[in-house]
Amino acid sequence: MIRKMKAEDLQKVVELWLSVNIANHRFIKREYWLKQAAAVEEAMKDAEIYVYEENQKIIAFVGLIDQYIAGIFVSNSKQSKGIGKSLLQHIKASSQTLSLKVYQKNEGALRFYQREGFKIVAEGLDEDNNEKEFLMTWN
Repeated sequence: MIRKMKAEDLQKVVELWLSVNIANHRFIKREYWLKQAAAVEEAMKDAEIYVYEENQKIIAFVGLIDQYIAGIFVSNSKQSKGIGKSLLQHIKASSQTLSLKVYQKNEGALRFYQREGFKIVAEGLDEDNNEKEFLMTWN
């Protein structure tokens, strides 16, 4: 089930954000993600977040800031089961256009977004960790 995040979900969502980032971005030091967690938690309070629940447990979420996808995060044990696609379809249904950034080395995410109709429109550098990233859009 997909629903809007509630205030009491915040800690679980931050924990999920941290574990998924550490597991899926092995090319970035774990300490980077640990240092970012508090700032991300603050930012989540102002974002539009939809969680995906299974058996009353949050196993995935998508974060939006206006039409920018801050990320889709699916519990490591639940990836490649259509959950990310369901979250993406949920936000596409109420959007004319969406954009996001994805690390160039995150090949799985890059393939996922391309398969879902996103196009690379620019290449840049995340100066916080010196990693190349792509700006992608969908409309």
